[in-house]
Amino acid sequence: LVERRGHVLLVTLNRPEARNAVNAKAHVALGEALEEAEADPEIRCVIVTGAGDKAFCAGADLVALSRGESLRPEDPAQAAWGFAGFVAHPISKPVIAAVNGFALGGGTEIALASDLVVAADSAKFGLPEVKRGILAAAGGAFPLVQQIPQKQAMEMLLTGDPITADEAKALGLVNQVVPLASLLDAAFALAERITVNAPLSVQATKRIALGIEDGHLPGDDPLWERNARETRAVFTSEDAREGPKAFAEKRAPVWKAR
Repeated sequence: LVERRGHVLLVTLNRPEARNAVNAKAHVALGEALEEAEADPEIRCVIVTGAGDKAFCAGADLVALSRGESLRPEDPAQAAWGFAGFVAHPISKPVIAAVNGFALGGGTEIALASDLVVAADSAKFGLPEVKRGILAAAGGAFPLVQQIPQKQAMEMLLTGDPITADEAKALGLVNQVVPLASLLDAAFALAERITVNAPLSVQATKRIALGIEDGHLPGDDPLWERNARETRAVFTSEDAREGPKAFAEKRAPVWKAR
């Protein structure tokens, strides 16, 4: 869902029945919303949230994947936007994630790719992929180590255990923690503090701070290349098949390190 409120574009992942998990359609819709925001001079800030009060985003739609559906669109330009049409799709307009519930896996990766995060006090963040024999392939590992202290980032990455919204704020992953009922009000209040400023100044400042060039982060290219190499190796392993199977069978996985 896309809604304009003054100079702010509110984008809502609207799949509450699937915990706002991302399939190819959601990928394209969110990516196109960012393109719309970037192209419109009247839009000065974007807020991304999830429908309902349980989940911000549960990551990739594994049900769709189990049916043989691709989670990536066929269009190469849209596929290049990264997971959810978002994580490798930097725009000049500031983006606020309004995290309304648990943000695990891809949900945390969306938060990491946002400029600012306002979280409901019930929200949780985590990258549990190692518990399933896979890894946080949508840009989870390297941004987390960049954005919070390394030791705490490594604990999250290597244990796969989630943290609360308050813990995330203490680590600097979240800007504000508010009651769920106040979440969007807090996100719009933060957006208003940005949109009162000169838009060209704000956008240039963001590009300088993050190193954005022509809608791209060239400094991240070596990190994405390493991410892709490691992902191919892990996702084709026996353990990557064992993890989801054990989860579906409600048993502890038996890892073979191959």
